[in-house]
Parts: sequence; structure tokens; C-alpha cells
Amino acid sequence: MVVLALHVALYLPGCRSLKDRRRLVRPIVEGARARFRVSAADLGGADRWHRAELGFAVVSGSHAHARDVIDEVERFVWSFPEIEVLETGRTWSEGP
Repeated sequence: MVVLALHVALYLPGCRSLKDRRRLVRPIVEGARARFRVSAADLGGADRWHRAELGFAVVSGSHAHARDVIDEVERFVWSFPEIEVLETGRTWSEGP
């Protein structure tokens, strides 16, 4: 069993309030859950309207499958024109 986690730092230039922030972040998190069947969460930073940190994770039986799924999730995040991706990072974990 392998777990691959993706961390994404975003800049949200059009946000003027927390409500605007949620309006931009929610479709990304919920869309990734629905389309790719991954765990997804807004990792915080709600006190900063223009920034967001998102986390995604997939559990798989193979490295190749986990990498393919997370690649798709990353492309999905980049497809939103109203956000800017500042940084991404991946973390692997292997179970028994």
C-alpha cells in the first residue's frame, strides 16, 4: 500500500473577504473529491483572504497509479484561471 499526498499553496488575487475565498476554494476541493476520489481538504490559512493551502491524498496499491491520480489532481488545480499556484509538494508514504 502506498499513500501519495499533494500540498498546494495558492494565491487568490480576486478575494476581498472570507466568503470570496470559500467561493474559489470549495469547487477545487469538492471537485477533486468527486472527480478523482481522493481525500481533499483546505488546510487552513482562512485568516488570510488571498492565500490558501490545500491538501490531497490518494491510497493505492501501486506507485504508478498513485502518481497518475495525483498528476490529474494537480492539472485540475492548475485549470482554475482565477487562482495562482504558488507552490506544490508531494510526500510518499508506504504501509505494510
